Amino acid sequence: MEFRRITTNPRQMGGVPCVRGLRIPLATVVALVAEGQTPEQILVLYPDLEAEDIREALFFAAEAVRERALPLAAGE
Repeated sequence: MEFRRITTNPRQMGGVPCVRGLRIPLATVVALVAEGQTPEQILVLYPDLEAEDIREALFFAAEAVRERALPLAAGE
């Protein structure tokens, strides 16, 4: 999948992936979804975002962890 809405710039936000060159890190968007915020609520909090930005942020996060070993608690 090609990520057209995700940008990185070493001179902006320390080079972390952001949405469309905005100073909104992907991690912020993903964390809001994880906290239970709906896309509509996120768009109110960040009016510069579009619904497709949220969707692509989630796809990007999923791709970032695909088939990688992640540390889990003992016994899991």
